[in-house]
Amino acid sequence: MTEQSPPSWQDFEQRIRDAKNAQDLSGIEHALFGRKAGAMTLALTGLRDLQPEDRKAKAQELNTWKRSLETLITERTRELSTPSASQLQTDDAIDVTLDVPARERGHLHLIPEFIAQVEEVFGRMGFDVAQGPEVETEDYNFNLLNIPSTHPARDLQDTFWIKSKNPEERLLLRTQTSPMQVRYMQSHKPPLRVIAPGKTYRKDSDATHSPMFHQFEGLMIGKDVTLANMKAVMITAIRELTFSDAEFRFRTGFFPFVEPGLEVDMRWRGDEEKSREGKWLEVVGCGMVHPNVLKNCGIDPTKWQGFAFGFGVERMIMIKHQIPDLRALYAGDLRFLRQF
Repeated sequence: MTEQSPPSWQDFEQRIRDAKNAQDLSGIEHALFGRKAGAMTLALTGLRDLQPEDRKAKAQELNTWKRSLETLITERTRELSTPSASQLQTDDAIDVTLDVPARERGHLHLIPEFIAQVEEVFGRMGFDVAQGPEVETEDYNFNLLNIPSTHPARDLQDTFWIKSKNPEERLLLRTQTSPMQVRYMQSHKPPLRVIAPGKTYRKDSDATHSPMFHQFEGLMIGKDVTLANMKAVMITAIRELTFSDAEFRFRTGFFPFVEPGLEVDMRWRGDEEKSREGKWLEVVGCGMVHPNVLKNCGIDPTKWQGFAFGFGVERMIMIKHQIPDLRALYAGDLRFLRQF
């Protein structure tokens, strides 16, 4: 074997530090670690020719230099990829005198923005926020809410049913956020206050209905909670989320999970001819929680009582911003969204 002078690792170290660009650094790296003729590669291969007593010390020395040089190359690569201040002055100069139009600023969509306001308003009234699954079981969406098996809401033309491997557990896309009443009462002890915003699904579509829409469910349970408390919460929420002088009315309504039940309508504030439901638009269904629902959740209805409500998010936005067609909220038209 021809005797060769050992490579100077200090020399390679200096060459790496002096590299002017990525191309120079790549050449040095190849000279060091190239598969066939790299200086470090040849040095490591040559270890097999050494005597056993010398091999271990030499291997430790080479490994130390190898790690040191690799680290130095990595650091120098990072330095060369970051432009210096002088480079930015010449290569990326900005003329601050140019008349450039301001960039359009992004903003939240109307729906998540409104839901954030809902959480803030009800948070000030002491309500927690809970989230629940959009794919529900028949028990939570109907049975535990005191909805009879013959109720038309269970029909195929109203509900999106999902095929399940387990025929005993029927699944569906939830038709309301009301299942969260049951889920929350099962996992929390009264007294309690909670709202549950989220998506719901029904087979319905026109100017004021959508197959997918948003609701926020509310629930308040206590020993002395009355219908008067519910009306006070409804009035406060409607006025803070829409207009301080909002016009609304309470009228009787039927929901299997409340007794008595009420519906809240708000007066359309824009062009009445553009509202397909005339002067008034239903925005809330509410009422005192039915005793059967409390029993289903393990709460004694002789000791506790309360109210529940469900707001339609899109409908309140329609009235607040005088939007005649709910479908505009989902069209993704920037001309429409820029108005807000």
